[in-house]
Amino acid sequence: MTEPGAPSSAPPSPAQPSSKTVPQPASSGPTINIGEEFGTAKKNLPPAKIVLVAVGAVLVVVLIASFIKRAEPQGKGSLDNIAAVEIPGQDSTMVALTFTLRNTSDKILYVHSLEGKIKTASGDQTADAVSAIDFDRYYQAFPSLKIGAQPALSPEAKIQPGQSTVGTIIVAFPVKLDAFNQRQSTSVVIWPYDQQLPIVLTR
Repeated sequence: MTEPGAPSSAPPSPAQPSSKTVPQPASSGPTINIGEEFGTAKKNLPPAKIVLVAVGAVLVVVLIASFIKRAEPQGKGSLDNIAAVEIPGQDSTMVALTFTLRNTSDKILYVHSLEGKIKTASGDQTADAVSAIDFDRYYQAFPSLKIGAQPALSPEAKIQPGQSTVGTIIVAFPVKLDAFNQRQSTSVVIWPYDQQLPIVLTR
């Protein structure tokens, strides 16, 4: 028994930690996945089937637009009359080609140049139109050229939208008259200014 006032020899019992001061284990936070953050082609791109369908649709639209806007001749018409005569001693044939030309566009048709063309068994032959100022001289030398002829259509001629004109060109092909008569086709080729395609009138 201890004396009053004497120090106690029993060691003090350790203090019980309060439930309020007990440290709680750290909760684990969200996991960061770098691969998910940067993504992959598989996750970011649409399925290949959808991509192919979209590309196909774009190609179809482009093809339709190209078809609608494709270049077309600025005019139409017909080759109405052909008068031919052999040039003596030259193995050549002079031909007067009379035709009707209509401007089917909404712009003025300015004639740049004119040609005659024939298709034969041995190939195509093309000849430039002679100058209109020489028509009278050729008509005097070869009166048969004037049969069915109309006034000359010359370069720099101007045809209004929707307007039609009838004209004649004279060309000389380097073939004999017999070969010309056996031709497969005859054409007048009219090249307008600033156009990608000529106007071809064939008979």
